[in-house]
Amino acid sequence: MNKPLRRIAIFCGVLILALLVRTNYLQYVRADELNTRDENRRVRIERYAHERGNIIVDGNPVTGSVVTKGSDFKYKRVWKNGPMWAPVTGYSSQAFDANFLEKIEDGILTGNDDQLFFDRTLSMFTGEKKQGGNVVTTLNAAAQKAAFEGLGNKKGAVAALDPQTGAILALASTPSYDPSTFAGNSDKDSEAWQKLQKDKDKPMLNRALRETYPPGSTFKVVTAAAALENGLYTGIDDKTDSPLPYRLPQVSTVLQNEGNIPCENASLREALRMSCNTVFGKISDDLGNQKMMDEAAKFGFNKEIFTPVRSAASIYPKDNRPQNAMAGIGQASNRATPLQMAMVASAVANDGKLMQPYMVAKRQAPNLDDIYTHEKEQLSQPLSGENAQKLQEMMETVVKSGTGTRALIDGVTVGGKTGTAQHGLNNSEKPYAWFISYAKTSDGSSPVAVAVVVEDSQANRDDVSGGGLAAPIARDVMKAVLGK
Repeated sequence: MNKPLRRIAIFCGVLILALLVRTNYLQYVRADELNTRDENRRVRIERYAHERGNIIVDGNPVTGSVVTKGSDFKYKRVWKNGPMWAPVTGYSSQAFDANFLEKIEDGILTGNDDQLFFDRTLSMFTGEKKQGGNVVTTLNAAAQKAAFEGLGNKKGAVAALDPQTGAILALASTPSYDPSTFAGNSDKDSEAWQKLQKDKDKPMLNRALRETYPPGSTFKVVTAAAALENGLYTGIDDKTDSPLPYRLPQVSTVLQNEGNIPCENASLREALRMSCNTVFGKISDDLGNQKMMDEAAKFGFNKEIFTPVRSAASIYPKDNRPQNAMAGIGQASNRATPLQMAMVASAVANDGKLMQPYMVAKRQAPNLDDIYTHEKEQLSQPLSGENAQKLQEMMETVVKSGTGTRALIDGVTVGGKTGTAQHGLNNSEKPYAWFISYAKTSDGSSPVAVAVVVEDSQANRDDVSGGGLAAPIARDVMKAVLGK
């Protein structure tokens, strides 16, 4: 080969090599980046070319897919009773992406997950159209309905768990929204989305998982657990060393109780029944900030919880003595999600064992074969079985003859704790109404624990109480789970 031809051959070889390198770089190195670019409509068109799998509750789908008109995206998502289920499913929109289960389980629901590779490959040979898989939840439809309708037009949230497994039975948040209104990519969908973003009541905020509130007197259950676990007190009917009035440590402020109630040296049982701030504030100070933080952490405070949807971290703060005393009664910088307080009630009901909360029981292939089944997992042991049973006695007294009588259910043993948490600078705004509880059946098992918080801006200030506003909602959720 003469010299000019050899040069041309080498040059062409370099060009071919560069083309191969470039092709492999685009197809393998940058493949994910290019696939997810907004400008790449082919991927999005393919994504919406088939029906999305469903999210299942009690064996029935609460989602679906419908054919769209005037769009190159063939199918869009719809929901059955969207406002009730939005805090569980989240949304899935052609224009605004997705969140919650719709986002986390997107691979299964679209059929693109690696676990469904065999199904996708098989459909290529059988000619069957591509389908998404299903996500089977732990939710109880009757309990979710009771929670959602119980909250009604009030702002608030409900979380309910199965104490023995950690399964989430209800997760309601109000006000809510209908994800179907912006599931497409039209101007109408965009208008609905923008309206929700501007709503001052934040209907898209999942208050059960993402909002933290001062837990108020419901946190006294944790403080009582800390007292028992650290040996500060052992008998729940023994007198405590609790003066009245009780002055906060290192300051001149006197801690007040609600009304003229006999809290001086009250026993743990009586202090919880009457919700004595003085008793539990002093317990928190006697134990000290570190021991209180340690006990709160065992219940799940100070870390995010994944259900698999992320729940915001509840906070028991590292703080000085007077603030720690206030945190021990659920005030100061103490903050908790409704899910967190349901976990507190759940651990007490389950003889001191706290199970990992979860809401996905199974994942199914398009042919309904199970490709994943959840196995229950213990998260921690906040208190011993003996101390948990003592605390159960205390909480059951609250419902039998204390502030939680409106949670009573005929033929069922109910334990609970009310809370009315201060809100705003110097308690200037209407307080939050809390109630946490569990129900025990005749065989001694506890199939449900509930936490309810209500932010009722319409109620008269004097009418805001955990026993008045929140306890009836918790009762109805427990009755729904029990089938009553």
